[in-house]
Amino acid sequence: MNNTRFATAIHIMTLLAESDQEWLTSEWLAGSININPVMVRKEISVLREAGLIISRQGKEGGSHLARKADDIKISEIYLAVKNTEVLGKKNNNPNPACPIGKEINNHLYILFSETNQLVLNFLGNKTLQKFLDRFK
Repeated sequence: MNNTRFATAIHIMTLLAESDQEWLTSEWLAGSININPVMVRKEISVLREAGLIISRQGKEGGSHLARKADDIKISEIYLAVKNTEVLGKKNNNPNPACPIGKEINNHLYILFSETNQLVLNFLGNKTLQKFLDRFK
């Protein structure tokens, strides 16, 4: 990933795990991450859609984890916000007359798939709670 979506999402999730059952506002979360609350609300929406957090509106509103941190795999957070392959993008229009160019994307597809599976396996063995424990 060549953006900060995963870092922002894991930051949000770690703050929510640390605060257990408290309802944290997007403004409060944004203060810790040091970004605009609108960006936090965007990621909260994605994480909520993935079933990782729940939110409520109003004066007593905010967000908290939908499940215990021990039950949330880092791979779930990654999949919720992933918008590109780990290795980046393939070339759109390689030269079909080139012996490499005409087959490069087929081979890249396999390489990208294998790499993505390695990342998912690695992150799937780690829970949000284990990540949070690093801060103690």
